[in-house]
Amino acid sequence: MQQARMQNPAVVIPEAMPAILGVLKAAKKGGVPEGTLDLVHLRASQINGCSYCVVGGTVAARKAGESDERLHAVAAWREAPYFTEAERAALALTEAATRLSDRSEAVPDEIWNAAAAHYDEKQLASLILMIGVTNLFNRLNATTRQPAGGSW
Repeated sequence: MQQARMQNPAVVIPEAMPAILGVLKAAKKGGVPEGTLDLVHLRASQINGCSYCVVGGTVAARKAGESDERLHAVAAWREAPYFTEAERAALALTEAATRLSDRSEAVPDEIWNAAAAHYDEKQLASLILMIGVTNLFNRLNATTRQPAGGSW
């Protein structure tokens, strides 16, 4: 089992945790279904290899009523029949915004326009905040090797 290098930095510097959780709370108030935000969190965490967030995000999504079938298929969402067009647009935006350096245009117009066809500006803000805060969580946890299933 992986040993943490240190405690999560937001625990070591406790003033950071309320700010991070504040962004998470704000992201959930943008009108995007919580299930979609759970999928976004899970996909970004998979891309970043954050086992802590993959496990924690899967557990939270399952508690919120998400099916195992859909959770298992998030990594292959393009080929899986379980996602709505709006969810697919959110997942594509998640991948582009998480893998910023994979292409010359970080988030191509095609991906942005697909998301904008399903979400209004406040909802897009919600998705972007969720993607950003998830990437922050992933970087804190992966860098310090927080073990999956652990607690802060």
